[in-house]
Amino acid sequence: MKSDCIKTIVCQERKKDPVEMFCSGQLVKVCAPMVRYSKLAFRTLVRKYNCDLCYTPMIVAADFVRSLKARDSEFTTNQGDCPLIVQFAANDARLLSDAARIVCPYANGIDINCGCPQRWAMAEGYGACLINKPELVQDMVKQVKNEVENPRFSISIKIRIHGDLTRTVDLCRKAEATGVSWITVHGRTVEERHQPVHYDAIKIIKENMSIPVIANGDIKTLKEAENVWQITGTNGVMVARGLLANPAMFAGYEETPLKCIWDWVDIALELGTPYMCFHQHLMYMMEKITSKQEKRVFNALSSTSAVLDYLTDHYG
Repeated sequence: MKSDCIKTIVCQERKKDPVEMFCSGQLVKVCAPMVRYSKLAFRTLVRKYNCDLCYTPMIVAADFVRSLKARDSEFTTNQGDCPLIVQFAANDARLLSDAARIVCPYANGIDINCGCPQRWAMAEGYGACLINKPELVQDMVKQVKNEVENPRFSISIKIRIHGDLTRTVDLCRKAEATGVSWITVHGRTVEERHQPVHYDAIKIIKENMSIPVIANGDIKTLKEAENVWQITGTNGVMVARGLLANPAMFAGYEETPLKCIWDWVDIALELGTPYMCFHQHLMYMMEKITSKQEKRVFNALSSTSAVLDYLTDHYG
Protein backbone atom coordinates (compact mmCIF):
# COMPACT_ATOMS: atom_id res chain seq x y z
CA MET A 1 0.00 0.00 0.00
CA LYS A 2 1.53 3.28 -1.10
CA SER A 3 0.53 6.75 -0.01
CA ASP A 4 1.46 8.18 -3.39
CA CYS A 5 -1.75 6.72 -4.82
CA ILE A 6 -3.49 9.88 -3.56
CA LYS A 7 -3.33 12.84 -5.94
CA THR A 8 -2.24 15.45 -3.41
CA ILE A 9 0.67 17.63 -2.45
CA VAL A 10 2.38 16.84 0.83
CA CYS A 11 2.06 19.67 3.34
CA GLN A 12 5.70 20.58 3.95
CA GLU A 13 4.95 23.40 6.39
CA ARG A 14 3.04 21.53 9.04
CA LYS A 15 4.38 23.83 11.73
CA LYS A 16 1.28 23.89 13.94
CA ASP A 17 0.88 20.74 15.99
CA PRO A 18 -2.84 20.56 16.97
CA VAL A 19 -2.04 19.12 20.40
CA GLU A 20 0.30 22.04 21.09
CA MET A 21 -2.39 24.45 19.85
CA PHE A 22 -4.91 22.95 22.27
CA CYS A 23 -2.48 23.36 25.15
CA SER A 24 -1.73 27.02 24.35
CA GLY A 25 -4.43 28.47 26.60
CA GLN A 26 -5.98 30.23 23.60
CA LEU A 27 -9.36 29.40 22.06
CA VAL A 28 -8.73 26.95 19.21
CA LYS A 29 -11.34 27.41 16.47
CA VAL A 30 -12.16 24.23 14.56
CA CYS A 31 -14.11 23.51 11.37
CA ALA A 32 -16.16 20.35 11.87
CA PRO A 33 -16.23 17.32 9.57
CA MET A 34 -19.25 17.87 7.30
CA VAL A 35 -20.30 15.31 4.68
CA ARG A 36 -20.13 16.93 1.21
CA TYR A 37 -19.15 20.32 2.63
CA SER A 38 -15.83 20.43 4.56
CA LYS A 39 -13.82 19.68 1.42
CA LEU A 40 -10.61 21.39 0.32
CA ALA A 41 -12.19 24.52 -1.18
CA PHE A 42 -14.30 25.25 1.91
CA ARG A 43 -11.38 24.50 4.24
CA THR A 44 -9.28 26.97 2.24
CA LEU A 45 -11.98 29.61 2.68
CA VAL A 46 -12.45 29.26 6.45
CA ARG A 47 -8.68 29.27 7.01
CA LYS A 48 -8.65 32.79 5.50
CA TYR A 49 -11.03 33.83 8.28
CA ASN A 50 -9.21 32.68 11.44
CA CYS A 51 -10.11 28.98 11.51
CA ASP A 52 -7.22 27.22 13.26
CA LEU A 53 -7.88 23.55 12.42
CA CYS A 54 -9.98 21.79 9.79
CA TYR A 55 -11.46 18.31 9.45
CA THR A 56 -12.26 16.51 6.21
CA PRO A 57 -15.76 15.11 5.72
CA MET A 58 -16.25 11.65 7.21
CA ILE A 59 -14.70 8.97 4.98
CA VAL A 60 -15.58 5.27 5.27
CA ALA A 61 -12.22 3.64 6.05
CA ALA A 62 -13.04 0.32 4.40
CA ASP A 63 -13.88 1.96 1.05
CA PHE A 64 -10.88 4.25 1.30
CA VAL A 65 -8.46 1.37 1.79
CA ARG A 66 -9.96 -0.89 -0.85
CA SER A 67 -10.68 1.59 -3.65
CA LEU A 68 -8.29 3.91 -5.46
CA LYS A 69 -11.34 5.67 -6.90
CA ALA A 70 -12.65 6.34 -3.39
CA ARG A 71 -9.28 7.75 -2.34
CA ASP A 72 -9.14 10.11 -5.30
CA SER A 73 -12.71 11.35 -4.85
CA GLU A 74 -12.87 11.50 -1.05
CA PHE A 75 -9.53 13.04 -0.10
CA THR A 76 -7.88 16.02 -1.73
CA THR A 77 -5.47 18.41 -0.07
CA ASN A 78 -2.70 20.87 -0.94
CA GLN A 79 0.28 22.57 0.61
CA GLY A 80 -1.67 25.24 2.46
CA ASP A 81 -4.26 22.82 3.84
CA CYS A 82 -2.84 22.35 7.31
CA PRO A 83 -3.20 21.60 10.10
CA LEU A 84 -5.62 18.96 8.86
CA ILE A 85 -7.46 16.04 10.47
CA VAL A 86 -8.94 13.25 8.35
CA GLN A 87 -12.08 11.80 9.88
CA PHE A 88 -12.89 8.14 9.31
CA ALA A 89 -15.95 6.00 9.91
CA ALA A 90 -14.58 2.63 11.02
CA ASN A 91 -15.41 -0.46 13.03
CA ASP A 92 -12.28 -2.50 12.25
CA ALA A 93 -8.90 -1.72 13.76
CA ARG A 94 -6.86 -3.17 10.89
CA LEU A 95 -8.73 -1.24 8.18
CA LEU A 96 -8.53 1.98 10.18
CA SER A 97 -4.78 1.63 10.73
CA ASP A 98 -4.30 0.96 7.00
CA ALA A 99 -6.29 4.11 6.19
CA ALA A 100 -4.26 6.10 8.72
CA ARG A 101 -0.99 4.98 7.14
CA ILE A 102 -2.22 6.11 3.71
CA VAL A 103 -3.08 9.65 4.86
CA CYS A 104 -0.22 10.05 7.34
CA PRO A 105 2.11 11.93 4.91
CA TYR A 106 -0.69 14.36 4.04
CA ALA A 107 -2.35 15.19 7.36
CA ASN A 108 -1.66 15.92 11.02
CA GLY A 109 -3.86 13.13 12.30
CA ILE A 110 -7.04 11.12 12.03
CA ASP A 111 -10.30 11.19 13.95
CA ILE A 112 -12.69 8.29 14.59
CA ASN A 113 -16.33 9.24 14.12
CA CYS A 114 -18.13 8.02 17.24
CA GLY A 115 -20.93 10.55 17.03
CA CYS A 116 -22.83 10.29 13.73
CA PRO A 117 -26.46 9.43 14.66
CA GLN A 118 -27.65 8.62 11.13
CA ARG A 119 -29.32 5.23 10.81
CA TRP A 120 -27.20 3.99 7.91
CA ALA A 121 -23.98 4.68 9.84
CA MET A 122 -25.16 2.99 13.01
CA ALA A 123 -26.51 0.02 11.03
CA GLU A 124 -23.01 -0.46 9.59
CA GLY A 125 -21.45 -0.31 13.05
CA TYR A 126 -20.06 3.21 12.54
CA GLY A 127 -20.68 6.54 14.24
CA ALA A 128 -22.58 6.95 17.48
CA CYS A 129 -23.04 3.22 18.14
CA LEU A 130 -19.33 3.19 19.03
CA ILE A 131 -19.95 5.14 22.25
CA ASN A 132 -21.40 1.84 23.52
CA LYS A 133 -18.30 -0.12 22.44
CA PRO A 134 -15.40 1.40 24.40
CA GLU A 135 -13.22 -1.71 23.96
CA LEU A 136 -13.51 -1.49 20.15
CA VAL A 137 -12.63 2.22 20.27
CA GLN A 138 -9.60 1.37 22.43
CA ASP A 139 -8.54 -1.36 20.01
CA MET A 140 -8.73 1.02 17.03
CA VAL A 141 -6.74 3.71 18.82
CA LYS A 142 -4.05 1.21 19.86
CA GLN A 143 -3.73 -0.24 16.37
CA VAL A 144 -3.29 3.17 14.74
CA LYS A 145 -0.71 4.22 17.32
CA ASN A 146 1.21 0.98 16.75
CA GLU A 147 1.10 1.13 12.94
CA VAL A 148 1.79 4.82 12.24
CA GLU A 149 5.47 5.57 12.69
CA ASN A 150 5.18 9.35 13.10
CA PRO A 151 4.89 10.01 16.87
CA ARG A 152 3.37 13.47 16.22
CA PHE A 153 0.50 11.98 14.20
CA SER A 154 -2.63 12.44 16.32
CA ILE A 155 -5.58 10.14 16.80
CA SER A 156 -8.73 11.68 18.23
CA ILE A 157 -12.38 10.72 18.64
CA LYS A 158 -15.60 12.69 18.21
CA ILE A 159 -18.47 11.49 20.38
CA ARG A 160 -22.02 12.17 21.52
CA ILE A 161 -23.03 11.82 25.17
CA HIS A 162 -25.04 9.07 26.90
CA GLY A 163 -28.20 9.75 28.87
CA ASP A 164 -26.17 8.44 31.82
CA LEU A 165 -23.13 10.72 31.77
CA THR A 166 -21.05 8.36 33.90
CA ARG A 167 -20.91 6.05 30.87
CA THR A 168 -19.53 8.87 28.72
CA VAL A 169 -16.91 9.75 31.31
CA ASP A 170 -15.94 6.07 31.48
CA LEU A 171 -15.62 5.90 27.68
CA CYS A 172 -13.45 9.02 27.63
CA ARG A 173 -11.23 7.77 30.44
CA LYS A 174 -10.69 4.48 28.62
CA ALA A 175 -9.85 6.32 25.40
CA GLU A 176 -7.44 8.59 27.25
CA ALA A 177 -5.74 5.59 28.89
CA THR A 178 -5.22 4.06 25.45
CA GLY A 179 -3.47 7.18 24.18
CA VAL A 180 -6.11 9.19 22.33
CA SER A 181 -4.80 12.71 21.59
CA TRP A 182 -8.00 14.67 22.30
CA ILE A 183 -11.77 14.20 22.39
CA THR A 184 -14.46 16.30 20.72
CA VAL A 185 -17.81 16.16 22.50
CA HIS A 186 -21.08 16.99 20.78
CA GLY A 187 -23.28 17.80 23.76
CA ARG A 188 -26.37 15.84 22.73
CA THR A 189 -27.42 12.20 23.02
CA VAL A 190 -27.90 10.00 19.95
CA GLU A 191 -31.65 10.58 20.09
CA GLU A 192 -31.45 14.38 20.37
CA ARG A 193 -31.38 16.51 17.22
CA HIS A 194 -32.44 20.11 17.80
CA GLN A 195 -32.78 20.10 21.57
CA PRO A 196 -30.52 22.44 23.57
CA VAL A 197 -26.89 21.35 23.83
CA HIS A 198 -25.82 20.02 27.25
CA TYR A 199 -22.79 22.26 27.79
CA ASP A 200 -22.84 21.28 31.47
CA ALA A 201 -22.15 17.69 30.41
CA ILE A 202 -19.19 18.80 28.28
CA LYS A 203 -17.85 20.70 31.30
CA ILE A 204 -18.07 17.58 33.49
CA ILE A 205 -16.28 15.48 30.88
CA LYS A 206 -13.51 18.09 30.59
CA GLU A 207 -13.08 18.13 34.37
CA ASN A 208 -12.46 14.37 34.30
CA MET A 209 -9.85 14.47 31.51
CA SER A 210 -6.15 15.36 31.38
CA ILE A 211 -6.11 15.50 27.56
CA PRO A 212 -7.67 18.33 25.49
CA VAL A 213 -11.45 18.36 25.03
CA ILE A 214 -13.26 20.24 22.25
CA ALA A 215 -16.85 21.49 22.65
CA ASN A 216 -19.29 21.08 19.77
CA GLY A 217 -22.94 21.95 19.17
CA ASP A 218 -25.07 24.93 18.11
CA ILE A 219 -22.37 27.61 17.95
CA LYS A 220 -23.32 30.36 15.49
CA THR A 221 -21.05 33.34 16.27
CA LEU A 222 -17.57 34.06 17.60
CA LYS A 223 -19.16 35.49 20.75
CA GLU A 224 -21.03 32.22 21.32
CA ALA A 225 -17.82 30.27 20.67
CA GLU A 226 -15.97 32.29 23.29
CA ASN A 227 -18.83 31.88 25.75
CA VAL A 228 -19.00 28.07 25.29
CA TRP A 229 -15.22 27.89 25.64
CA GLN A 230 -15.41 29.79 28.93
CA ILE A 231 -18.36 27.93 30.50
CA THR A 232 -17.11 24.45 29.57
CA GLY A 233 -13.43 25.05 30.31
CA THR A 234 -12.55 23.19 27.12
CA ASN A 235 -9.53 23.72 24.87
CA GLY A 236 -11.42 24.72 21.75
CA VAL A 237 -14.74 24.78 19.95
CA MET A 238 -15.84 22.96 16.81
CA VAL A 239 -18.43 24.51 14.50
CA ALA A 240 -20.41 23.00 11.60
CA ARG A 241 -23.62 24.74 10.48
CA GLY A 242 -22.52 28.10 11.88
CA LEU A 243 -19.57 28.09 9.47
CA LEU A 244 -21.70 26.96 6.54
CA ALA A 245 -23.94 29.98 7.08
CA ASN A 246 -21.02 32.32 7.76
CA PRO A 247 -17.51 31.06 6.89
CA ALA A 248 -16.12 34.31 8.33
CA MET A 249 -17.67 33.84 11.79
CA PHE A 250 -14.34 33.02 13.48
CA ALA A 251 -13.06 36.41 12.31
CA GLY A 252 -15.91 38.07 14.23
CA TYR A 253 -18.39 38.77 11.41
CA GLU A 254 -22.05 38.46 12.41
CA GLU A 255 -23.06 37.55 8.86
CA THR A 256 -21.16 36.57 5.73
CA PRO A 257 -19.33 39.65 4.35
CA LEU A 258 -19.35 40.23 0.59
CA LYS A 259 -15.58 39.80 0.50
CA CYS A 260 -16.01 36.25 1.84
CA ILE A 261 -18.55 35.47 -0.89
CA TRP A 262 -16.15 36.65 -3.59
CA ASP A 263 -13.29 34.78 -1.91
CA TRP A 264 -15.42 31.63 -2.17
CA VAL A 265 -16.01 32.26 -5.87
CA ASP A 266 -12.27 32.66 -6.50
CA ILE A 267 -11.25 29.60 -4.45
CA ALA A 268 -14.00 27.35 -5.78
CA LEU A 269 -13.26 28.20 -9.41
CA GLU A 270 -9.51 27.83 -8.92
CA LEU A 271 -9.91 24.38 -7.34
CA GLY A 272 -12.50 23.15 -9.82
CA THR A 273 -15.36 22.75 -7.32
CA PRO A 274 -18.38 20.98 -8.89
CA TYR A 275 -21.28 23.34 -9.61
CA MET A 276 -23.74 21.76 -7.16
CA CYS A 277 -21.30 22.21 -4.28
CA PHE A 278 -20.27 25.70 -5.42
CA HIS A 279 -23.94 26.83 -5.61
CA GLN A 280 -25.04 25.12 -2.38
CA HIS A 281 -22.35 26.86 -0.33
CA LEU A 282 -23.44 30.22 -1.73
CA MET A 283 -27.05 29.44 -0.83
CA TYR A 284 -26.00 28.84 2.77
CA MET A 285 -23.77 31.96 2.88
CA MET A 286 -26.43 34.27 1.43
CA GLU A 287 -29.32 32.98 3.55
CA LYS A 288 -29.29 35.97 5.92
CA ILE A 289 -28.54 38.68 3.37
CA THR A 290 -31.17 37.90 0.72
CA SER A 291 -34.94 38.38 0.59
CA LYS A 292 -37.36 35.52 -0.13
CA GLN A 293 -37.73 36.72 -3.72
CA GLU A 294 -33.95 36.94 -4.19
CA LYS A 295 -33.56 33.42 -2.75
CA ARG A 296 -36.10 32.03 -5.22
CA VAL A 297 -34.19 33.54 -8.12
CA PHE A 298 -30.71 32.65 -6.90
CA ASN A 299 -31.56 29.10 -5.83
CA ALA A 300 -33.00 28.36 -9.27
CA LEU A 301 -29.77 29.27 -11.10
CA SER A 302 -28.28 26.29 -12.91
CA SER A 303 -24.80 27.28 -14.13
CA THR A 304 -21.63 28.90 -12.87
CA SER A 305 -21.91 31.70 -15.43
CA ALA A 306 -25.47 32.48 -14.28
CA VAL A 307 -24.28 32.65 -10.65
CA LEU A 308 -21.39 34.96 -11.57
CA ASP A 309 -23.75 37.22 -13.54
CA TYR A 310 -26.18 37.35 -10.61
CA LEU A 311 -23.46 38.20 -8.08
CA THR A 312 -21.97 40.86 -10.35
CA ASP A 313 -25.37 42.46 -11.01
CA HIS A 314 -26.41 42.50 -7.35
CA TYR A 315 -23.14 42.94 -5.46
CA GLY A 316 -20.68 44.44 -7.93
